[in-house]
Amino acid sequence: TVSSFKCYREMGEVGLLISTRSMASKTPVGFIGLGNMGSPMAKNLLKNGYPVIATDVFPQSCKELQDTGAQVVDSPADVAEKADRIITMLPSSPNVIEVYTGPNGILKKVKKGTLLIDSSTIDPAVSREMAVAAEKKGAVFMDAPVSGGVGAASMAKLTFMVGGVVEEYNAAKELLTCMGANVIYCGQVGTGQAAKICNNMLLAIGMIGTAETMNLGIRLGLDPKLLAKILNMSSGRCWSSDTYNPVPGVMEGVPSANNYQGGFGTTLMAKDLGLAQNTATNTKTPIPLGSLAHQIYRVMCSRGYANKDFSSVFQFLREEEGQ
Repeated sequence: TVSSFKCYREMGEVGLLISTRSMASKTPVGFIGLGNMGSPMAKNLLKNGYPVIATDVFPQSCKELQDTGAQVVDSPADVAEKADRIITMLPSSPNVIEVYTGPNGILKKVKKGTLLIDSSTIDPAVSREMAVAAEKKGAVFMDAPVSGGVGAASMAKLTFMVGGVVEEYNAAKELLTCMGANVIYCGQVGTGQAAKICNNMLLAIGMIGTAETMNLGIRLGLDPKLLAKILNMSSGRCWSSDTYNPVPGVMEGVPSANNYQGGFGTTLMAKDLGLAQNTATNTKTPIPLGSLAHQIYRVMCSRGYANKDFSSVFQFLREEEGQ
């Protein structure tokens, strides 16, 4: 009937209005650092309807994101001029300091009230320094490092560990949920980094322990698949044994099944363990196994394992015994 049609048409107009409003609320998001992690994270923001304004030191990374709909600019300062919510995903503390406080850095042109979210894994002290520098410009800085790796970044299944003022947490969460499955508030600025560093120290220790255990069992005549099965139904079970086994042929779809290509690089693990060592020294915290893990991964970096996945510690141990 005419009245029914009119009703449906009005509902459609209301729906269109709501849709337009929701798109209007998705103001541009800046993204700086389009590497293995940053690129899929930025793509997930685009998929969720956020206009992205991006930059990276490597033009090829920028072009790839530009082809999927992002606007590319020349510098972090240019990003800050055009966006009042900015995410950074950078390799190390010096990169973060440069991108935020350098001559073409974010803080040169940042607008008051801008929300700055750093998902790099860096020293918690540097996160706190950046927060103080941002506050002087009227901006808010939060640290939000991630766990999950490249695969989780692509599938928007990352875990974000967030540190910063609690009043801004929901604003950060709105963006982070587009890129991750878990967003956890940890406390003041720097606590997100602290949680990430602690997790990765345990991950390294667990991986070395799993590699040693598997190697010993194999030398004692046990089939590696059988040994893994026994470990995974016993008290020795851990993520490195049941989800990311370091022995080739035990599991499919993990770096050990692909000559340790992909995954989480040995160089990055050595860097994160260095952060754990620094923070432990500064807080006078004993980390005997963490320190040893740091040394093992540093040696691996100098022995040709730098670009292999960190589970290649199994291969490294086999070579150490002369096999």
